[in-house]
Amino acid sequence: MSSVFPGPRFLSLLHRNSKTLVQSKQIHAQLVIHGCQENSLLGKLIGHYCSKPSPESSKLAHSLVFPRFSHPDKFLFNTLLKCSNPDDSIRIFTNWASKSSLLYLNERTFVFLLGACARSASSLRVGRIVHGMVIKLGFFSDSELIGTTLLHFYAKHGDLRYARKVFDEMPERTSVTWNAMIGGYCSRKDKGNHNARKGMILFRRFSCCGDGVRPTDTTMVCVLSAISQMGLLEVGSLVHGYIEKLGFTPEVDVFIGTGLVDMYSKCGCLNSAISVFELMRVKNVLTWTSMATGLAHNGRGSETPSLLFRMAESGIKPNEVTFTSLLSAYRHIGLVQEGLELFQSMWTRFGVTPVIQHYGCIVDLLGKAGRLQEAYEFVLAMPIKPDAIMLRSLCNACSIYGETAMGEEIGKTLIEMEQEEKGSECEDYVALSNVLASKEKWVELEKLRNEMKERRIKTRPGYSFV
Repeated sequence: MSSVFPGPRFLSLLHRNSKTLVQSKQIHAQLVIHGCQENSLLGKLIGHYCSKPSPESSKLAHSLVFPRFSHPDKFLFNTLLKCSNPDDSIRIFTNWASKSSLLYLNERTFVFLLGACARSASSLRVGRIVHGMVIKLGFFSDSELIGTTLLHFYAKHGDLRYARKVFDEMPERTSVTWNAMIGGYCSRKDKGNHNARKGMILFRRFSCCGDGVRPTDTTMVCVLSAISQMGLLEVGSLVHGYIEKLGFTPEVDVFIGTGLVDMYSKCGCLNSAISVFELMRVKNVLTWTSMATGLAHNGRGSETPSLLFRMAESGIKPNEVTFTSLLSAYRHIGLVQEGLELFQSMWTRFGVTPVIQHYGCIVDLLGKAGRLQEAYEFVLAMPIKPDAIMLRSLCNACSIYGETAMGEEIGKTLIEMEQEEKGSECEDYVALSNVLASKEKWVELEKLRNEMKERRIKTRPGYSFV
């Protein structure tokens, strides 16, 4: 590199001044003029180009990585994979690997690639192919990081059987590996809470003989989530004691504290939830949301408005998730007036614009309370188009309360929406058929069932869990 080229100065420019693509191109030009080949500077520039996605920025980033007549630099190639969006990363790797030897790649290439596959919803098949490459090149047995990333990839796609297979085959495991597997179980909710139970069993094994590593705060947050799903208050109290023994005090650890508030609330021990909440010195939006939702779920919904004001006074603004969680709780226990008042206060007092989930909660709340005309007028007055979930909820309410005329109209609208979107949701046909049957319109019901047969739409069997 030329002696007149001050690398650190240009690195600071990349940090400070590359607000736009034009500025990044100007710095790129200076790097070319001074003959700079320093990877740290080029890697930073690649990151800036990838943060401003466009055909031009993508082309410029590629020009820094792929020379005309030789292999790309490994560091720059990996940087491009890391900084690009998931689908682009997979496409870049696929295009390059189809033309070059895989032996050129290193461990970090596959870590970034598997990370991209984990974040891309449609890349399960690609990830399986990459898994085969990793084994073939010998990276799996040599790298804990590869194994952990591979496990995370399968868990994110819901393939817990393969994630566990990877976990069991790993020769060594770090706390991150254990957390990835336990977190994979706890984040994938199922009927009967079988995954949560598997997560708890694995945690017990980890706490007893975890390959020489100990549980971390992340482990305990996952475990508290599993306990919340199963409602095991006694186990939750024991885990709380274990958390204190490990030195993770909820007073200073906001994630542990929030997990405990959520666990005690969902297990019905509201006094313990309030006790932990009040002891916490640091609270984030999730902490306040968990406490407010806990109050609503445990019959003290009238106290949530004052808690929201305390939240705002502390400098933390309620967000969309806060109101979605609270409105869902109000809907669950039937607090109609409180729910309507909370919905009105979203924008007027807290400046949060309602989205489709909030409108859906209000429609369902009014529908379950039998206030169908009010719910119908609410839908008509909405500034956004209602979705199928909202209309389906209202249609079912019409069937329950005998509002057959309104239910039939909504049901037909649902069928039309599904046909426009080329969908085949059996719930819409079932909802409309229930309305027609309650009105004894047998001829129209028979036509509807014949249409279901023609479109090969089958009703899903119901399940119950005791």
